Amino acid sequence: MSLKSSTRPARLVCLAAALSLMFAAAPARAEEPIKIGFGMSLTGPLAANGKMSLVAMQIWEADVNAAGGLLGRPVKLVYYDDQSKAAEVPAIYSKLLDVDKVDLIVSGYASTQIAAAMPVAIGRNKLFVSLFGTGVNDVFKYPKYFAMIPNGPTPKPAFTRGFFKIAAAQTPKPETIALAYADAEFGQNACEGARDNAKAAGFNIVYDKSYPPSTVDFTPIVRAIQARNPDLLVVCSYPLDTVGMVKTINELGFHPKMWGGAMVGLQATAFKTQLGPLLNGVVNFETWLPVRSMAFPGSLDLIKKYQERAGAAGSDPLGYYMPVWAYADLQVLGEAIAATKSLNDDVLAKYMHEATFKTVVGDVKFGPLGEWTEERTLAAQFQNIKSNSIDEFRDAKTEIIIYPPQFKTGDVIYPYEKAMAK
Repeated sequence: MSLKSSTRPARLVCLAAALSLMFAAAPARAEEPIKIGFGMSLTGPLAANGKMSLVAMQIWEADVNAAGGLLGRPVKLVYYDDQSKAAEVPAIYSKLLDVDKVDLIVSGYASTQIAAAMPVAIGRNKLFVSLFGTGVNDVFKYPKYFAMIPNGPTPKPAFTRGFFKIAAAQTPKPETIALAYADAEFGQNACEGARDNAKAAGFNIVYDKSYPPSTVDFTPIVRAIQARNPDLLVVCSYPLDTVGMVKTINELGFHPKMWGGAMVGLQATAFKTQLGPLLNGVVNFETWLPVRSMAFPGSLDLIKKYQERAGAAGSDPLGYYMPVWAYADLQVLGEAIAATKSLNDDVLAKYMHEATFKTVVGDVKFGPLGEWTEERTLAAQFQNIKSNSIDEFRDAKTEIIIYPPQFKTGDVIYPYEKAMAK
């Protein structure tokens, strides 16, 4: 037998083995996870909201995988800490796309981080679902942007619309207002909306100034506002300056007839318990609370799961602010993938512009710029807080929804000085 003929069977065996390995590997590749990437503020000033958002997103990941995944594949979240610094965000998203090779991207928490990620998303032509961005796409007008926030088609005025509706309904009607805001993405946008609301309601703006986000001493700001003696005060702030403003207004004994507006931070349990009775009378925006009128399908079950995980995660023990929104953010994306049977950004964006989504925050439908077609931002007033205990805030009995009417759980106490005395 020749050497050539003797090696033929061996070659056939090797070929068969190679084909066997190739076909055996095919199912394994099909089971590779769908990777969804994002940055999230897990340290720094935005960490309170970032941490609770991440826990909810991980619950969604577990829920989807327990149900068999998407497109027959498991789902994997890939994320990095942006340290609450917008400057870290572009590099994170570049790494997610270039190194981690994620299939899809979503945003982390907050307008400033979202705005920093937008150029990357646009440059790569990627679908981008954002988590609590205020009017971010007003500038970019990017057709593959979708906002998970209940501010509706006019997102900037939405944060304070309820505040102004309530103020304008008082007798006698207030006449003057002061506006103070952090000189950063959210503060600027929310105050622009407050300015529009004030003018529409016929209030005379007697103070309208920004302050640096790094401000720690609010005494000069509050004294300057106090000197103008406004009937109303709207503050558009981030968590740390929110705390500073609340403390300073109480320390200086400043008593406008109503104040609050768009202060981020007062939705987090850590800040509520830190401030306790100092919050009495403050009227501020809210987005969801565990009350009967907002018990959308799955929302209370999610909060139960969240609270079971919160201690180990070191996140907000109650989770009444971001978890439902962070979960719904991915719920929408997951529903779009399942409906279109695709991971193509263009296919998903087209579907998301057309569909109505059933989520833990109710029905969601997106408009042309990716904002909700209907506004549903709340105004709530802190009332009758007696101590700094977490039990004061556990069942929303001290945070009363006063606007809009369909979610209302009580009436405003006006003026502010009367609510302070409760």
